[in-house]
Amino acid sequence: MRGRFIPLSLPRRIVADHCYFARKTPTGVLRRRINIAPLMKARADASKKAPWFALFLKGYALVAQQHAPLRRVYVKLPWPHLYEYPASVASLVIERDYKGEDALFLARLKNPAALSLGEIAAKITEAKGAPIESVKDFRLALRFARAPMLLRRALWWLGMNIGRQRANFFGTFGVTVLSGDGTEVNFPISPWTSLMSYGPISADGDVEIVIGFDHRVMDGAVISRAMGALETVLNSAIATEIAPRGAEAPASPAPARP
Repeated sequence: MRGRFIPLSLPRRIVADHCYFARKTPTGVLRRRINIAPLMKARADASKKAPWFALFLKGYALVAQQHAPLRRVYVKLPWPHLYEYPASVASLVIERDYKGEDALFLARLKNPAALSLGEIAAKITEAKGAPIESVKDFRLALRFARAPMLLRRALWWLGMNIGRQRANFFGTFGVTVLSGDGTEVNFPISPWTSLMSYGPISADGDVEIVIGFDHRVMDGAVISRAMGALETVLNSAIATEIAPRGAEAPASPAPARP
């Protein structure tokens, strides 16, 4: 059957490079159902509702501050070793329209644990709505995608394996979400040390958390504990931040359920 030749667009080149290096990362995946009813109540009572993306992103960043392996990366230069950062750099997977094509871009957010939810929400809004060429991360990604493939892959490899620079280029963890479409990521693979996603949130606050992680950096027990810590942080620190002033402190979260 005769078809037609379609060259890779710049967004497809970006995704192809990402997948190339994700395939080289030995990924483990854990899933866990948690309950965030206290956070849901605090959000419902707030005069201005922060996006769920911002709440989960900051919650995971706070957990990463408590669990050092989530701030580590595996690098190969000058020899294989782990490199630990004092703070996280989040990479947000953002879908945008680029010249009539659905495209994925990465927006980096330095030390989100130290930012307010309002600041995080503003950065997410900018990444989703500002002109693509006005967003530095998107502009640089498109410029990089124009380079020949061999040069792109060589620069990617260097960026992935120089500890001091890797977080500046790629971040320390990723967040991707499809829950707005009623679906969830089933088996996340990525070149990051961890990639966190969550599914649709039920009326009683149950939500499925999925984390893919680099098995060279940590084992599943670390991620399991991080998931329990995420439930606690969302229902305590994050719920307290968005609760109206003078409101009662959120109730203690129920024990995490596997």
